[in-house]
Amino acid sequence: MTAAPADFARARSEFLSIDAPRVEDGAAIWRIARDSKVLDLNSSYSYLLWCRDFAATSAVARGENGEPIAFVTGYLRPDRPQTLVVWQVAVDQAHRGKGLAAALLDALTSRVAADQGLSSVETTITPDNTASERLFTSYAQRHDVGLEREVLFDGDLFPEETHLPEVLYRIGPFTT
Repeated sequence: MTAAPADFARARSEFLSIDAPRVEDGAAIWRIARDSKVLDLNSSYSYLLWCRDFAATSAVARGENGEPIAFVTGYLRPDRPQTLVVWQVAVDQAHRGKGLAAALLDALTSRVAADQGLSSVETTITPDNTASERLFTSYAQRHDVGLEREVLFDGDLFPEETHLPEVLYRIGPFTT
């Protein structure tokens, strides 16, 4: 299932802009991640660092007051500098279900491709996160590229007794 053009139009009407995060966005991004109730929450300090050190490979959608209402964080793999690893994607509760996550992901990958080149996108998703599975599956379909799935980290590797495995989604290759 892919996002329809109407979904993207509706998403665009929900925010004023998509751009790179700034350090002052770190607290809002941390709150959106916390309130998602599905993401592994990092420390607030780590979101401040992320906004400083990985702004070029991350994006925020801003509401009418300029405040972040959604974000995607990512980084380039050191051993594969044209592979964008998407770390987290979250949309504020009031703005969900309108195609905003897809619009953010499209905007970020377009920017990274233009600035640094992009051959593939990777992310990890736990098997119970159907929203993320749909987001990345529809992304691959929209961009007409392949999608491979494989277990990256088995649940037994995590110190928490109940951690599910992390499934790697590899999307691409993109042609330039």
